[in-house]
Amino acid sequence: MRIPRTEHIATLVGRLRRFPVVALLGARQVGKTTLARELARGFRGGSTVFDLERAADVALLDDPELALRDLGGLVVLDEVQRRPDIFPTLRVLADRQPLPARFLVLGSASPALLRQASESLAGRISFHELPGLSLAEVGADKLARLWLRGSFPRAFTARSDAASFEWRQEFVRTFLERDLPQLGSQVPAPTLGRFWAMLAHAHGNVWNGSEFGRAFGVAHTTVGRYLDLLSGAFVVRQLPPWSEGLAKRQVKSPKVYVADSGLLHALLDIRDRGALVRHPKVGASWEGFEIQAVIDRLGARREECFFWGTYAGAELDLLVVRGSVRLGFEFKRTVAPKVTPSMRIALESLRLKRLYVVHAGERSADLGKGIRAVGVERLLEDLEPLP
Repeated sequence: MRIPRTEHIATLVGRLRRFPVVALLGARQVGKTTLARELARGFRGGSTVFDLERAADVALLDDPELALRDLGGLVVLDEVQRRPDIFPTLRVLADRQPLPARFLVLGSASPALLRQASESLAGRISFHELPGLSLAEVGADKLARLWLRGSFPRAFTARSDAASFEWRQEFVRTFLERDLPQLGSQVPAPTLGRFWAMLAHAHGNVWNGSEFGRAFGVAHTTVGRYLDLLSGAFVVRQLPPWSEGLAKRQVKSPKVYVADSGLLHALLDIRDRGALVRHPKVGASWEGFEIQAVIDRLGARREECFFWGTYAGAELDLLVVRGSVRLGFEFKRTVAPKVTPSMRIALESLRLKRLYVVHAGERSADLGKGIRAVGVERLLEDLEPLP
């Protein structure tokens, strides 16, 4: 079963009109190659695809300028993080006038890990992050399945929950043993595996590097590098703290989440819906899943998303800031959400345009001035994408 991802196709087409180089980034197996090949098939002027995991294609690019300079239309370079030396060549080719070709580069590492790209191609490249399947793409009636299995296309479309779980377990193993070393990681796979599993048990908590460092017998800066490595490969989300000049002592460390609910459940050995609803981390799992659902629906960029907390106990699960617009979100796994003092403090202190309480019930209703409860199944109806 193939799920169309037309909005992402349209975004890429628009960016390719405005930029000579577009980077499509996202986790391994999230669907980048499928999307790029679909785009390439209909591209005016034809297309050429290089897969940098194929030895034959790597050999063709021994002299990248010679291989690429005479191509027209769309040139796709898949898994470009394996050949960062190509970026200076792309800078030269992107500056030609007239421009005979556009370049779509696919990578499983964030711009921070692809630092050479942002430095070599400054002003010439646009980055687009491809998330997993969204609620809008699969339909609100598949919400429970998306939560349990996660948003990787092959995990979501597997023939059974058991087959999906097996795929996710294999993904974790392959990611640790093969993919991370290709990104330059020199940390042993068993060490990162234990760290990732510990993060799963801390899913939804404020990062405490000292505690993790003690557990591993290393400095907090070392486990901080582990965290950044997994974040840079799109399998962990760090939700940074929002801080401004308020008269309250505010939390300054990020919250950490396993980025995909299906991978979280694989790391916690949660195999089916029954095991999920009985697990101690069910509330945290639901919060992380809904945070991603809201971000997808709003079309919010990574740098626009925060959490907020004070040492006095006031907290907001998700703060989305775009320009002068500030939207707040609380996530409650209940069918009868109520307004709390913490919500009122957040609404006033952060000057929110609106605070939404996303809950597990079916109905949506106003809870008070500036606060609205949204039933999770009505998320697509009650939330509009950001302008």
